[in-house]
Amino acid sequence: MAKVMTEFSIRKADFEDLDVAFRIVEEYYEAATVIARDTKEKFREHYFGDRSGVWLASVKENVVGCVALRELPELSQSGEIKRMYVQPAYRKLGIAQALLKELERFASQAGYEWLYLDSAPGMDAAVRFYQRNDYNPCPRYNDNPQATIFLCKGIA
Repeated sequence: MAKVMTEFSIRKADFEDLDVAFRIVEEYYEAATVIARDTKEKFREHYFGDRSGVWLASVKENVVGCVALRELPELSQSGEIKRMYVQPAYRKLGIAQALLKELERFASQAGYEWLYLDSAPGMDAAVRFYQRNDYNPCPRYNDNPQATIFLCKGIA
């Protein structure tokens, strides 16, 4: 049986997209059983600035995935990847790869030299995905109580 190609688009969210972006992030929170959750106000504050962003993946008019970037002021020229999520029905179509590529392109243009991320036990597919994209183990850089896996990548 031939695999059906699903066309998708990736775009950086703007302020008018706050509600739809927060909805897909809330879906991620539930799917990943995230304990440390941003309020909608904190989400806007962290991810809708000049050196941050949220990228949305859409199939037709439906948002099916997201990834976010925020600045890590405590680490010079560094950003943190957060909230990578693709709805189960749309996985294995290259959406996560496209989201990461757009985030990395933006981060490079914004002058970041390093990207960091954390993960938790049980998120093995996510960790393998990042490792395939040249993210390597690094020391703990935050106090996220759920995270035990820390990865980073130089992008300069």
